Amino acid sequence: MMKKYFFIAGLFLSVWGQNAMAQKIDTKGKGEPFLHYWSEGTCAGRANEGLRTSWVEQLKLVKEHCGFKYLRMHGLFDDDMFVYFEKPNGQVVYNWQYIDEVYDRMLAVGVKPFVELSFFPKGIAADNSKMQMWYQNRITFDESRLGKWHDLIKNFTQHVVDRYGIDEVLTWYFEVWNEPNLNMNPKAGFFDGTKSDYFKLYKASAKAVKSVDSRLKVGGPATSNFIADTRFDGEVYDQSKSRFYSQDKINKQQWKGSWIEDFIRYCEKENLPLDFIATHPYPTDYALDPESGRSKDAVRYVYSLRDDINWIRKQLADSKYPQAEIHLTEWSTSPNSRDVMHDILPPAAYILKANLDCIGLTNSLMYWTFTDIFEEKGGGESIFHGGFGMINFQGLVKPSFHAYRMLHQLGDEKLYYADPLFVSRSSETGKITALAFNYPEEYEIAVPSAKNFSNYMDASSKKLNMSLEGLKPGATFIVETLDKNHGNVYDDYVEIGAPHSPTREDIAYLKQKAWETKKETLRVDENGTLTLNCELLPWTCVLIK
Repeated sequence: MMKKYFFIAGLFLSVWGQNAMAQKIDTKGKGEPFLHYWSEGTCAGRANEGLRTSWVEQLKLVKEHCGFKYLRMHGLFDDDMFVYFEKPNGQVVYNWQYIDEVYDRMLAVGVKPFVELSFFPKGIAADNSKMQMWYQNRITFDESRLGKWHDLIKNFTQHVVDRYGIDEVLTWYFEVWNEPNLNMNPKAGFFDGTKSDYFKLYKASAKAVKSVDSRLKVGGPATSNFIADTRFDGEVYDQSKSRFYSQDKINKQQWKGSWIEDFIRYCEKENLPLDFIATHPYPTDYALDPESGRSKDAVRYVYSLRDDINWIRKQLADSKYPQAEIHLTEWSTSPNSRDVMHDILPPAAYILKANLDCIGLTNSLMYWTFTDIFEEKGGGESIFHGGFGMINFQGLVKPSFHAYRMLHQLGDEKLYYADPLFVSRSSETGKITALAFNYPEEYEIAVPSAKNFSNYMDASSKKLNMSLEGLKPGATFIVETLDKNHGNVYDDYVEIGAPHSPTREDIAYLKQKAWETKKETLRVDENGTLTLNCELLPWTCVLIK
């Protein structure tokens, strides 16, 4: 039989009428329904950034192509949102117009708030509160003002119900704070207070939300990170108890979520509502990941996310809250906003693998973040600075964006999954969509070290042998490939000299290149079979639909 050859991006593909070596997949067989939990939500830096036109434009882009339903962000009550005013006579005035503007914009493009209740506005934070981040959010807890916080949360919740309607807000989630376990002294992270202080804050917040409508969903503790030592066992983060394991030892430890066990016990004791557990399972060791580089010398193995979710599931199963949802409200290759890995190709394959490996285990896994319009450390020094976003400041889509775009196009029934191939079917249309990816076997860790990123292509290829049967003869399939030379905009930026301040023409060129994944059209043979034999180069991601 004549052999037909197609050269598709970084893979070599041969299409045969029949091939006994191929994995045969009956596209008419019984499928296993699954949730697109990767499309449930994503994240942004802080609420005030949502007042920018370019931020909204990028949110619309990820909604259209990646399908995200919810958006989580910090700083809803920061001073730059001008929410809380206290008159000299003690009268409190709430101003919701900045929040309304951000939420109105989000809802207009079809994205719901995953409400993070943070941080303290002036007047509720302690006097001389510690300030954090470039935008100086207030983080110091004052128990004497806990009643004011309760009233703020109650009035805010009532306001959004009045503005958007109870049926809409019942679909929202209310998460109490962000990473309160990063409360080390003398320099606090996101919360200047003890573990017990946070538990009191959760109690007041949960009661405030539920006082408006008991059906509203509230949860916590929104902690960072999974750890394998006792640094978070006490009331305050004790850095002296941090253990930094070498790569040969890091995956031999028992990892657990910070504060989660104590938090569940507290909620049980106080008979508090707990509709969902929230936490941030980054695959690196060191929660704050400063420029020391220590976390990148201690990267957990590629299945750490699956292990972490199963650990949470066990904690809930053994508690009074077995039906509580699990929302992983931050996740990425690392919690460092200056990690070049965020800009380049390998995370795309990691995103595909990690998400597909954990189907059915969690309610959401929210990528941190959708955009580089993000200012925790201030603006980046260059247009590619290792920012968290799947889209850079100028609107250039990165490989991580393409990974989520590809995931979004899957059906809702799983027909087959074995690395490197996932095959799905739409229960509504019957259409078949498949994903193939090469997460190289040499990389047992969650992501390759950023300091070695220039050599990331020095890895093995993978062979894909796939035979889809039961298709309509003559049906058309599009094979789209993301690889080092297609859709990998960082390399295109380097090729034009990595200009520090690209011209408008440069940006227009890079926007075009960022979208130029490789596409090829194939047809099913007369027997209703499509057989693909191909070699996937390192980190290649392929959508077959």
